[in-house]
Amino acid sequence: MNILTIDIEDWFHLLDFAGTKEEKNWLSFESRLETNLYNLLDLLANKKTPATFFCLGWIASKYPHLIKEVSRRGYEIGSHSNMHGLIYEMTEKEFSNDLYISIDTIEQLIGKKVIYYRAPGFSIKRNNLWAIDILTQQGIIADSSIFPATRAHGGISGFYNKPFTFHNKHSVLKELPISTSNIFFKNYAFSGGGYFRFFPYNLIKHYTLNSNYVMTYFHPRDFDTNQPIIKGLNPIKKFKAYFGLNSALQKFEYYITDFKFINISEAINQIDWKKQPICHI
Repeated sequence: MNILTIDIEDWFHLLDFAGTKEEKNWLSFESRLETNLYNLLDLLANKKTPATFFCLGWIASKYPHLIKEVSRRGYEIGSHSNMHGLIYEMTEKEFSNDLYISIDTIEQLIGKKVIYYRAPGFSIKRNNLWAIDILTQQGIIADSSIFPATRAHGGISGFYNKPFTFHNKHSVLKELPISTSNIFFKNYAFSGGGYFRFFPYNLIKHYTLNSNYVMTYFHPRDFDTNQPIIKGLNPIKKFKAYFGLNSALQKFEYYITDFKFINISEAINQIDWKKQPICHI
């Protein structure tokens, strides 16, 4: 089972950097989203590849025609938050408000219920699993925010590496975590973002062939070779943000050609949820 997902955000939506943290910073950059997103949509259409898109409410508000176009082309759209903030830096009320605005903004545009969610930076961790309750309260039925490995912002090392369900007294949430594999004696994601840009395609192909479940996550900026370099990034953040851009699009074309991908709704329908692990919270 290979699931294709795209996070709709602009090239400057970098996390953990003061110069791109707030809306006032974003407004100082030129948007590159429209060209990048249309190129990606055209490629998916050419390959007849389905996908689920997780959209920022802020993007939906600023560029409604883009989100309407994604929906018009038949792709399902979930929430990627409103303002791209890390959940573990929020209070429960702040997260609830941010989630509500994102869902409402997207639903008003596409005329469909928003039932899927992905946290920016996969920022649901052990100490803020209260977010699961809020997701279900606002109508989310499936989430893809759990990153079962160590990472800079987020990550729950040792957590389930395949679909499972969160249970509490009042609700159940289907979880489709990011997939990882043991690479060089440590668990890494290989099927999205900077990891996909970093690893050679033959290694990505090998681990995909040997995985029963692969959850991908890409961004339009992952394939934009001409995006500006944001000033002030330290060498590590600069490497993570820009390494591998020149080869990423070709690798992505190989990926969606060599493997069959499905969207989240099809994955949910294929999974026997009664046989999946349960996490009680």
